Amino acid sequence: MIIDSLMVKIALIGLLGIGAQWVAWRTGRPAIALMLIVGIIAGPILGLVDPERDFGALQEPIIKLAVAVILFEGGLSLNFRELRQAGGAVTMMVFIAGPIAWALGTAAAHFGAGLSWEISALLGGIMIVTGPTVIGPMLRTLRVPARVRNILKWEAIVNDPIGALLAVGIYAYITYEGPDANIAVISMDVLAASFVAALLGAALGFAVTWLFPRGHVPEYLKAPFLLVTVIAGFVLADLIKHETGLITVTVMGVVMANRQIYSSQALYRFKEDLSVILISGVFIILSATLDWETVQQFRPQFIIFLLLLLFFVRPVSVLVALLFSSVPWRERLFIAWIAPRGIVAVAITGLFAIRLVDYGLPGAEALVPLSFAVVIATIFAHGFSAAWVAERLGIAEGKGEGVLIAGANRWSIALGKTLKSLDIEVMITDDSKFALRRAHKEGLNIHQGDILDEAHNDNIDLGEFQHLIAATDNDSHNQLITADLGPEMGYEQISRLANDSQSKSRVGHGRLLFESGAEFASLLDRERDGWRFSKTNITEVFTDQDYRNNLDENEEPLAVFKTDRRLLFFATDARPAIEEGDIIISFVAADTPEERKADRVARDIERNGESRAE
Repeated sequence: MIIDSLMVKIALIGLLGIGAQWVAWRTGRPAIALMLIVGIIAGPILGLVDPERDFGALQEPIIKLAVAVILFEGGLSLNFRELRQAGGAVTMMVFIAGPIAWALGTAAAHFGAGLSWEISALLGGIMIVTGPTVIGPMLRTLRVPARVRNILKWEAIVNDPIGALLAVGIYAYITYEGPDANIAVISMDVLAASFVAALLGAALGFAVTWLFPRGHVPEYLKAPFLLVTVIAGFVLADLIKHETGLITVTVMGVVMANRQIYSSQALYRFKEDLSVILISGVFIILSATLDWETVQQFRPQFIIFLLLLLFFVRPVSVLVALLFSSVPWRERLFIAWIAPRGIVAVAITGLFAIRLVDYGLPGAEALVPLSFAVVIATIFAHGFSAAWVAERLGIAEGKGEGVLIAGANRWSIALGKTLKSLDIEVMITDDSKFALRRAHKEGLNIHQGDILDEAHNDNIDLGEFQHLIAATDNDSHNQLITADLGPEMGYEQISRLANDSQSKSRVGHGRLLFESGAEFASLLDRERDGWRFSKTNITEVFTDQDYRNNLDENEEPLAVFKTDRRLLFFATDARPAIEEGDIIISFVAADTPEERKADRVARDIERNGESRAE
C-alpha cells in the first residue's frame, strides 16, 4: 500500500506536526497538547505511524540529533541581558530547586509508584527537566511578565542537560561492575566529561563568531555550516560520554547568543524555522511510540506518583528556592505550577529503560509508561490551565492592544498622540536619539534602536502590539521590516508607508497604509500645511456614508477603532467594515485658511527651536 512507503510516512509526520501547530495558532489551544493527541491518534489508535517499525535503528539517532538542534536553538535565545531581572531567580531555580526536586521526585517515585531506590533516583533526576520543546510553544501563546518568561525559559534549557547528566551518573552507579560502587569516582568521571563538553561547546561558539564576521564563510553557507557544526559538536561530545553532547550544544548556543556574528536575520529565521519543524516531527514520533503494550504496563499506583509530582514536588521545590528572591509571590505561584515535560524526558527515560531492562534490573520496564504518563499529565494539566492560572493570579497581560511605530517624525508622532487619546498604548522606535526627543516630550513611549535588531533580540516584545506601522523615511527599510517581522506578527498586522511611486507597484512587501497608498513625503508636506488627525464617531444618525460625503479632496480614513478595542487600518488592499459605534481616525486638512496659517507658524517656531537645540 502507498501508506506503507517510508517517504509517505515522513511526509505524513511533517503534515501532522505542522498541522497541529497551525490549528493551535488558529484556536489558541496549546500546541504541545494538540501534537500529543495527533501523534497518539496516528500511532497506537490508527496505526499509520509506527516509529520502531518504520525507522528501526535510525529512530534513536534521529531523535537525539533533533533534540540537539532544538537545545542549540534554545541556547541561542539565552541572552545574558535577560538576567538583569531574572538572574538571581534563575540561579536559585537551577542550584536550589533542581536538587530539591530530584530528592522529592526520588521519594515520590519510591513511595508513590513503588519503584526501587535506584530506579526512583534515575527517574527523579530525569524529571527535573522541563524542556524548551514544551515551554517554548506554551510561552508563545501566553502573555505573562517578561521575568516569568525568562525564568521558565532559562530553567528549561539549562536543566535539560543537567537532568540528562544526573541520569548518566545514576546509570553508571547502578551498572558499576567493580566490587564497590564508588560514588566519588563516578561523580568525578561525569563532571570531567561535562567540563570537556562545555569547553568544546564554548570553543565552537567562539570559532563560529570569529569566522562569520571576517567573511571566512559566505552568507549562503552560514546556515548549513552552523547546522553541521552543531551536529558534529554534539556527536563528538556524545562519543566522549553519553548525553554530554546536550551540554556542548547548549553552551555553544549561549556563547553565540552573547557575541556579535554580524550576519543577516535570515540565519536566525532559519534556526527558528528548523526548530519548529523538528519539535513538530519529534513530538509526533515520540507520541506515536506509545503502543498498547506500554499502556497496559501502567499501574493504578502510578497515579499517586503523578499527583505528588504535580501538587507537591514542583510547588515545594520552586517555593523554597524562591523564598528569599525578589520575584513577586503571584509570579512564584505561577512558576511553581508550570513544569511540563517533553521530548528530552521521554527520550532519555526510554533510552535508559532499554539499557536497564537488558541489564536485568527488576522494575526497569516501568520507566517508559511512567515517563509517558508524566508527559501526558503535565502537558494537559499545565498546557490547558496556564492561561487560566495566570489570569486568576492577576499576572496575565492579556492580548496586546498597543501600536508600534518604526520611525520618529512629525507625522508618526502626531498619529501616536491621536492613538494615545483613545487610551491605546503607543511605542515609537528609532535609531536617532534626537528624533525620539519630541516623541518623549509628547508623553509617548520610546525605544532607541533598530526595530529589527531589537525585536529579534527580544528587547521589544512584539506580543504587546496589535499592529506595527513602518513609517521611516527609507522605503527599503520599511519593506525589510515588513518582510522580516511579518512571519512573526502576521502580515495583516503590519502596514508601511510608501516612499515613492515605484513602491506602490511592488507586491509582496506588506500593506501600504491608506486606501490611496499616500507617499511619505506628501504626508509630511500635508502635516506641515496644517493637516491633522481627526476622530469621528459613527452613530445611527451619522452613518458611514455621511462620513464619506463629508471628506474633502485627498482626505481619507486611516483606521477604525472598534468597540472591542481592535484597531483596523485602511490600506490599498484592506477596507475594514465600518459599523455603528466605531470611531474612525482620519487624516484631514485644517478647517480654515487661518487655522492652516497658524499651524504653519507654530511648526516653524518649533522647528527653529529644535534646530538651535541640536
